[in-house]
Order: sequence, then C-alpha cells, then structure tokens
Amino acid sequence: MGVYSRMNRAKQIAKTTQYRHAIQPLIVLFVIFILLATGTAFRALGETKEKTSAHSPERAADIIDIREVNPHVIVDMRYATEDNFTKKRLYDSNSCFLRKSTALKLDAVQKELERMNLGLKVWDCYRPLSVQWAFWAILPDERYVANPKKGSRHNRASAVDLTLVDSQGKELQMPTEFDDFSLRAGHRYQDLPAQAIRNRELLKGLMEKAGFVPLPEEWWHYDDENWMQFDIMDVRFQDLLKHQN
Repeated sequence: MGVYSRMNRAKQIAKTTQYRHAIQPLIVLFVIFILLATGTAFRALGETKEKTSAHSPERAADIIDIREVNPHVIVDMRYATEDNFTKKRLYDSNSCFLRKSTALKLDAVQKELERMNLGLKVWDCYRPLSVQWAFWAILPDERYVANPKKGSRHNRASAVDLTLVDSQGKELQMPTEFDDFSLRAGHRYQDLPAQAIRNRELLKGLMEKAGFVPLPEEWWHYDDENWMQFDIMDVRFQDLLKHQN
C-alpha cells in the first residue's frame, strides 16, 4: 500500500471513529427514552387496570340505595324487567344504587319537586360493567351506549336515568319514551308539544342546579358532575344488597 493510500485509510478510520463517538450518546439517549416510555406505558396500564378492577363489594363502600336516602323517589329499574330495548331482564334487583354524594344530590331535586307536588321516577342508576358489555353487543353506538372499554357513568354509580311524575306517581309528558334512540330524545329537539318541552326543561334546570350534567342525546340521562372521581364497578346487585345489610 502506497503512502497516499495509507493516508486515505487513516482519514477514513478517523472519520469512522468520530462518527461512532458522535452517535453513541444518541443511542444511549434513545435507549433511555424507550425505557422511560415503556415504564410510563406500564404504569398507565396499571392505573387503567386499577381504575376498572373494582369488582368486590368492599370497593363499593360509598354505594347506597336511593330509597335509604329518600323513599319518595319512585324506583322502576327497566333493566330489572323485560320492558327495555334489549327485551331481556338484565338486573336481578329493582334497586337504584348510587354513590352517596350522587344520591344526596338527587334527594335535593326530589325535595324541591315535592314543593311543586311533583317527584322523580328513576329508570336506571348503577349498572354492572358486565351488563354494559351486553348493551354494546346489541347497540355499539357511542351516541347512546358507552363503550365498555371506557366504561359508562352508570358503571361508576354516578349517573341516573329518570323522569318526572305527579303527586300520584303518574309520569308527566316528555319528548319520548325511555331509551328512544332518535333525534326526538335530544335536548335541543324542538318539534314537540309545548308541555313536553316545559317538562324537559323543568327537569333539566333542577338537575343542573343540584350538580348534574345532562347528556345531549338523551333527555332522561344525567351524570354527576364529579363522576370522574369514581371507579368503574362490576359488582352484582345481590352482592350490593348483602353489603347494604
């Protein structure tokens, strides 16, 4: 090998060494980034798992039957019957379970309505996650059924489906029947009898005043404004009833 060739070879070796020295810190930083990102992902997965793993009655210590708070609220849990959009009985008890703080808000609405010789009838409250999966299998449309992978407010016992009744327990006129999956059920829909709109607005105003948030597509559905504080649960009604006693 000539002198000129040896010089070129030495230059190439020097360049290669410089390149290696330059890229090694980048490789180290990349490895650190991957490790940190993976750790974050695993932590997030653990948090999600923790958030959706409340399957035991002990985790539901702040759950209460609305009748323990206010026995005047009429309980007509539609999914404890076949009178619902699934045409199946999915609950094993006609019981409205809610978070205590949510139940107290509903109690405030009931008491205010009683001064008008009116009251509340609830159609759905706490819903086990397993039932949410059954709903999703029938109607996988997030406008009307929450994706069970995310969980519903009902699965957190912090949502309620309800309507207004008179002093005799008769339902007042509303835009639609319960679980009507049409545009007529939306809060903004106006092509309705004037009385139905007035009743819808009365319910909405009182529920919002007490700390509930309406679901735009369903005039009957209201979420506790603090629903994010609560875990998703998949506890059976019978287990909750035992826990109450």
